[in-house]
Amino acid sequence: MSLVSVSLIDANNLFRHGLKAMFAEQGFHIAKETSSLKSALQVVQEGDASQVILIDPVGIGDFTDLLRSLKVACPDTHVVVLTGTLDPEIMTKAIHAGADGFLMKDISMEALAQSLRLVMIGETVFPSALAALLIGGRLSGAADLAAPHKGVSKREAQVLRCLQNGSSNKMIANHLRITEATVKIHLKSLLRKIDVSNRTQAALWGRNNGFADAE
Repeated sequence: MSLVSVSLIDANNLFRHGLKAMFAEQGFHIAKETSSLKSALQVVQEGDASQVILIDPVGIGDFTDLLRSLKVACPDTHVVVLTGTLDPEIMTKAIHAGADGFLMKDISMEALAQSLRLVMIGETVFPSALAALLIGGRLSGAADLAAPHKGVSKREAQVLRCLQNGSSNKMIANHLRITEATVKIHLKSLLRKIDVSNRTQAALWGRNNGFADAE
């Protein structure tokens, strides 16, 4: 199995070096790394594009502009925020800027590797604590994603409720007793109807439009 190429943007040198060593045991390779906002975009644009970019917004300045620039410069690369702070404001900014995932630094190495592999196949990953914020309506800026919900089918509403619980496509398929391919069809239709771009935004939208109890 070929190594997964990762770029790491983190102001903490010790953390970067430690993660680099642990990734080697999980089939990942940190090909590029930087600690500053100024050099981050240059690093990921040079040479072969990394498959995953990990970024910790703490200590690197306005990470939202960087994240948007990364998504434009490297459209085929997945960007995941990996931070030690469970900050609703940072999470909201990351989601709106197009992050493919949001993870905490207290995650185990095995769980981190699994989460990144899910991201690489199109899933959006975030910690269970974020799901709790979604369900409780305490995520700052969530109202910005609200929109009319006309046209959402019963099955799409069921998928939407699962998204609010942080479920992957496989988990949704098992719960609803349908195939993963069918889940993807419903999810694609749902995102189009409510005019959002990813499953995390859909979960936010559902919570603010009365879908918390959809069955």
